[in-house]
Amino acid sequence: MAPIRVLDTLETDRLVLRARRADEAATYRQLWTERDPRVPEHRRIDADGRPTLADIVERLSDEPGLLAVHRKDTAEVIGYCGVTGQGSGSPDEPELAFELLRSAQGRGYATEAGGAVVAWARTSGCPRLWATVWDWNVASRRVLEKLEFHETGAVVSESVHGRSLVTVRQL
Repeated sequence: MAPIRVLDTLETDRLVLRARRADEAATYRQLWTERDPRVPEHRRIDADGRPTLADIVERLSDEPGLLAVHRKDTAEVIGYCGVTGQGSGSPDEPELAFELLRSAQGRGYATEAGGAVVAWARTSGCPRLWATVWDWNVASRRVLEKLEFHETGAVVSESVHGRSLVTVRQL
């Protein structure tokens, strides 16, 4: 698969999205600590405290399509949003991903950041975007709905953690 192409910076009224940096690793690790207990174990901090800050730093280059989300008014990093090479498996149809700190949730930031990424994908010539979401994650499902993603009825996985639903947005 070809590497995901992203712009260096995306801006909205309240946010700046740009490449993630190693000095922000504590924020990305905090996301791991705040995850819902229904999230599979491999996506939460384990009994040995992994991933560590060093592990997070090492992984930053593995997902170049994910951008740091900064509030313009404070310059605070509040999470990430962007695209990954998952989704359909086609480099032209990446998967939208986003995650914000709990303290930043409920203010429309995920929808605003996601909207900037959708606009970028459209101008980049992507025919559509994919996103997966746990059936119990009502807030993220609502964000995807606002971004005009539609649930396809497909389920990526089903486990004790719930069902991971496939959504799609035609561009």
